[in-house]
Amino acid sequence: MGLIDIEMFATLDLVGQAPGGPDEDPVGFPFGGWQAPLIDEAVGAQIAAAYEGTDALLLGRRTYEIFAAYWPHQKGGQDGDIASLFNDVPKYVASRGRPDLSWAGSSQLGPDLAEAVREVRERHEHVKVVGSLNLVQTLLRERLFDRLDLWLHPVVLGVGKKVFDGGEVPANLTLLQPPEASAKGTVFLRYGLADGTPATGDMSAPGRGAGDEGR
Repeated sequence: MGLIDIEMFATLDLVGQAPGGPDEDPVGFPFGGWQAPLIDEAVGAQIAAAYEGTDALLLGRRTYEIFAAYWPHQKGGQDGDIASLFNDVPKYVASRGRPDLSWAGSSQLGPDLAEAVREVRERHEHVKVVGSLNLVQTLLRERLFDRLDLWLHPVVLGVGKKVFDGGEVPANLTLLQPPEASAKGTVFLRYGLADGTPATGDMSAPGRGAGDEGR
């Protein structure tokens, strides 16, 4: 069984809408492209490394349409390596409608999304989910992911679709490597899904009074 990795870019208030450009998802959202000024060499290298070994993409309809209009035309350009990867691997699209699947290697998932994702996981070794906020809510709810790569950017927008927006269920995550910060203040966090649900405690219990936390 393969791994499903979610690649997510978010603000400090966990907005994940339209990071790459003003035309990605403009309805009611004035901050499209908020990520672009914060990309630097370190973040670019982290993103490139995250895609190493990818053998399939799992995308929501809107993200798929954005990618299909862009990546087939980037061969040999500045992002040629990622373009080659995205163009070559199979693309699986979650949509209730009828998306244009003319991008080579594209197919639509069946109506039972959770089951369809499980079948994709059985078929591939390293499946990447990019953007696709609505799809991510289903994956969170069904615990159908293995790793979450989260880039937190030093901006607060106050409006927009959130990374965690009602689809999530209580879950434990494990930090898989030390956080990495870029010179522009973006922090890269890599988490793995862990067993169980979050534990609780009582900070007012004996021995846990004010000032005890750092002892």
